[in-house]
Amino acid sequence: MNRADAKKFLARHQVKSVLAQFVDMHGTAKAKAVPVAHFDDILDAGAGFAGFAVWGLGIEPHGPDYMAVGDLGTLTLVPWQPGYARIVCDGHVHGKPWDFDARVILKRQIARLKKTGLTLMTGLEPEFSLLKRGISGKIMPCEDSDTLAKPCYDYKGLSRSRVFLDRLVESLIAVGIDVYQVDHEDANGQFEINYTYADCLTSCDHYIFFKMAAAEIASELGLICSFMPKPFANLPGNGMHMHMSLWQGKRNLFLDRKDKRGLDLSPLAYQFAAGLLKHGPALAAICAPTVNSYKRLVVGRSLTGATWAPAYISYGDNNRSSMVRIPGGRLTLRMPDGACNPYLATAAVIAAGLDGIEQALDPGEPHNVNLYDLSPADLKKAKIGVLPQTLHEALRALEGDAVIRNALGVLADEFLRLKHMEWIEYMRHVSEWEVDHYLEFF
Repeated sequence: MNRADAKKFLARHQVKSVLAQFVDMHGTAKAKAVPVAHFDDILDAGAGFAGFAVWGLGIEPHGPDYMAVGDLGTLTLVPWQPGYARIVCDGHVHGKPWDFDARVILKRQIARLKKTGLTLMTGLEPEFSLLKRGISGKIMPCEDSDTLAKPCYDYKGLSRSRVFLDRLVESLIAVGIDVYQVDHEDANGQFEINYTYADCLTSCDHYIFFKMAAAEIASELGLICSFMPKPFANLPGNGMHMHMSLWQGKRNLFLDRKDKRGLDLSPLAYQFAAGLLKHGPALAAICAPTVNSYKRLVVGRSLTGATWAPAYISYGDNNRSSMVRIPGGRLTLRMPDGACNPYLATAAVIAAGLDGIEQALDPGEPHNVNLYDLSPADLKKAKIGVLPQTLHEALRALEGDAVIRNALGVLADEFLRLKHMEWIEYMRHVSEWEVDHYLEFF
């Protein structure tokens, strides 16, 4: 779409304002509503923002403005907000792409792939909790009857939330996002909507749009759509599994039907997977970036009898207890959760995978057993590591991983600084659990 076609599109759909949208360090959507008469401003100098007001942009109060410059290929309507369109923007400062901007960081890793004619295709699987507040203010699943001890794929749970789900799916389809599956997940009030994979930049843009749509449609219905990794201690958390494959033109370079291991993977795919495993602890900091994330990435089973969180640095044939699952001809990284910034997570994944390729790393043999059943001694014997069990541990791993830090550039230090602050704030917080256990104990 060129500029003239974009203006015809806006006029045809009677758009009055365009949302110039980008994300902060946390992957949270930020935007300004720009009247359509000033659409050219977004494409030229960009929509201006005070960068200090946004997390992780590396701009002080006395610094320059952050200019969000629109990418014409991302212009779409906002179906739940009539009269509005949305355009995804890249951050610029002083007329140049800004090193702290997550989308800019990803595009630089994509450029590394393009030098050898490669494209990373990804399919992101967002899980979310559809909730409401009770009279007391307590958070609970949106549907009172959604109480099964094992509710995954439950028809009633799916059907009774269909008003929200139908509106969300219709909004996604309206902007060209090809939804092919909707299901109730393993936690009460938890759902997943699957849509077709795309090049990794488009996948990230779609994921942000998905979260924007889900949050606003839920709000209009008096509900809360949460991507919090672990909103309930006794229920499975919200993951954001990342399916991936490297392509050259129309050929999937990860697919090899002659694979002697029977996983339909090429040597290139095994090297990429080895890179993911090697950098798993540092990737955790980017893919599972909150204190709450590590309530999900735990060793053991959920109280509903199933867990999908990958605590083990391993890969296996369709093995959902591994960090990397192999569904055949592609890799699935199961570590990311609903709190991650998809642009940063994807940039880190590219860097890890390319390191595996450049170093010709070998991931070893796959582990096709239920890793949750293995004892610490069994894991040690099999040389299977465990992912960080706290945010602090993950941040320390990121500090020591030059490959992932280099991929993030100057944002790495900002990310570490802010996340260390988050950890300290959490550690100094006195929780209700502590009061209950210690107030009169001594």
